[in-house]
Amino acid sequence: MKIGVLALQGAVREHCNSLKGCGVDPVEVKYKEQLSGIEGLIIPGGESTTVGKLLVRHGMLSLLAEMGRKGFPIFGTCTGLILLAKEIIGSAQPRLGLMDITVERNAFGRQIASFEAELEIADIGKPLYRAFFIRAPYITKVGKNVKILAQIEGKNILVQQGSLLAAAFHPELTPDLRIHQYFLGFC
Repeated sequence: MKIGVLALQGAVREHCNSLKGCGVDPVEVKYKEQLSGIEGLIIPGGESTTVGKLLVRHGMLSLLAEMGRKGFPIFGTCTGLILLAKEIIGSAQPRLGLMDITVERNAFGRQIASFEAELEIADIGKPLYRAFFIRAPYITKVGKNVKILAQIEGKNILVQQGSLLAAAFHPELTPDLRIHQYFLGFC
């Protein structure tokens, strides 16, 4: 199985290492031609406005949106979550708009407010999942077809809609591969 990691910005190497740990061949995706032959895509953290503009510049935004509408599995972490959202509070930035969610950027605060938390995620089982939040967004509103997988302090931070998965935190920064394995189940 070959899974792409969008390699325009962010923790590309870390996601690739997580995929290798799951026994999967990662493909660093920098150009739209690299989207053919992969069975899913991870959009890592970074700066969402920049990544959105780069997706447009590289001719990937509309192509990825079309692929996602047809059921192609996409996993967005932090920036990826923002780009998957239909609505971003206070922003008209380029996005895929595939998930029926509303997102607030940097909702937990600036870089200095980054934190770790233990999460209960029933769909991946026990033990608790150690999550890293860095300038993290959260989901303020979800549509009826969106499954909430995890919350912290009543805020939605891990959701699924069909073959789309979005996390406000960074699962690539932990040796715990359960979230990546959960995504691979869609691919």
